[in-house]
Amino acid sequence: MLLQFKNLTIRNATVKDADLLSSWWNDGKIMAHAGFPNGTGEMADEIAEKIKRDTDEDRRRLIVELDKRPIGEMSYSRESEATVEIGIKICDFSEHDKGYGKILLSMLIFSLFEDMGYKKVILDTNVNNKRAQHVYEELGFRKVQVRENSWRNQLGELQSSIDYEMYREYFVNFAK
Repeated sequence: MLLQFKNLTIRNATVKDADLLSSWWNDGKIMAHAGFPNGTGEMADEIAEKIKRDTDEDRRRLIVELDKRPIGEMSYSRESEATVEIGIKICDFSEHDKGYGKILLSMLIFSLFEDMGYKKVILDTNVNNKRAQHVYEELGFRKVQVRENSWRNQLGELQSSIDYEMYREYFVNFAK
């Protein structure tokens, strides 16, 4: 996958990105929202092996670039022939609150519907991640359910999450 809009790029992660991903995934500040306040502990060689197994049909780890500089990551994972799950992290905190997430999600979702033929996009987020919820709902995602105290982070603290879904007819594209 290679998607571009103005100065933003979404591209397939390669084994050359494994060191960068490892540094992000092992940073507890970046990974706390995903349940890893101490980081994931994954080493670059493990991540490189995962990237080697990525395919367009099943799962892709993606790198997000601003002016050709990596600032975050995205992913998509096929759940069924019609449904795909996505994720996003802007890992460079200096690039938060600039509207990039909404545009990047628009780029990816448009491609998943238009180019790959998916009918439904799903995702979940921590119930405390209000900023993400706002963006998801602006894009057209609908809340499916709130899962109260449904999982524990690596510190053993109970966490709640919200499941979202979107069908093409609800999609609002901000990357036009």
